[in-house]
Amino acid sequence: MPEGDAVYRTAARLRQALDGRVLTRSDFRVPRHATADLSGRRVLTTVSRGKHLLTRVEGGLTVHTHLRMDGSWRVIPAGRRPAPGDVVRLVLANERWQAVGIRLGVVDLLKTVEEPRVVGHLGPDLLGDDWDPAEAVRRLRGDLDRTIGEALLDQRNLAGIGTIYRAETLFLRGIWPWRKVREIDDLEGVVTLAHRLLDANKAHAGTITTGDRRPTDQTWVYGRFGRPCRRCGTRISRGEMGTRSQERLILWCDNCQPR
Repeated sequence: MPEGDAVYRTAARLRQALDGRVLTRSDFRVPRHATADLSGRRVLTTVSRGKHLLTRVEGGLTVHTHLRMDGSWRVIPAGRRPAPGDVVRLVLANERWQAVGIRLGVVDLLKTVEEPRVVGHLGPDLLGDDWDPAEAVRRLRGDLDRTIGEALLDQRNLAGIGTIYRAETLFLRGIWPWRKVREIDDLEGVVTLAHRLLDANKAHAGTITTGDRRPTDQTWVYGRFGRPCRRCGTRISRGEMGTRSQERLILWCDNCQPR
C-alpha cells in the first residue's frame, strides 16, 4: 500500500494538473456516484491526509479517494485515452489535463464540511501541518499492552506510516517489533524518526532510508529478507503482525533489534 510520502506526492501532482481549473468532465465509475457531474466547477485544491486524498471543488464538495493496495492517479493530456487494461474508477478532466484514478480503493463524494466523517479519526499526519509528536505519543500510550509494531500502523495514532517505514523506523531505533508500547522508553524518538524518514522522501519517488540511492541499497531491512544485516551481518528475518485477516509484513534483525 502506498505510504504517506507517496500519497503526498500524488496530491502535489493533482494540484499541479487541477487546481484553479474548471472541470470539463467528471466520470465516477462507482455505483453510488455514477450520476454525479462536477462539470463547470472549479477545483480548489487537493490535500493529502495520511493515506487519504481530498480534492475540493467549488460548491462545497470534496472528492475523497484512497489508493489502498493497488490504486494510483495518473495525469495525462486531455483527450488521450487511458492505457488499455486500466481499471478506471474516476476521471476528473479540464481543458488541458485529465486525472485518471486507476483501481482506487475508495471513491466518494461528500460535502466539504463533512470531511471529518472520513478523516477525523486519523492521528497527527506525519507530513501535515498538524504534525504533533506529543499527540502521537499520547495516542500510542492509549493502549500500553499493544505491540509497538501494531500501534505504529494504526492510523488513529499517527497517519501516513506503512509497513516500509515501520520496519525501517524500528530497525534504526533498535526495537524488536513485538515489544509492548509500555516497554518503549522514548516513544517521542520513535515517532520523530518516522516523521524525518517520510519527510526526507516526500519530494522524490522511492523510499531511501540508508542515504544510498542505489536500487539495491536504499533500505536497511525492508525487502531484504534472508540477506545479511548491513550493520552486523545477521540474516534479516521476516514475519507477519496483526490480528487474523489484518496481518501485515514485518522485517527485522534479531541482533540489532533484540527481544
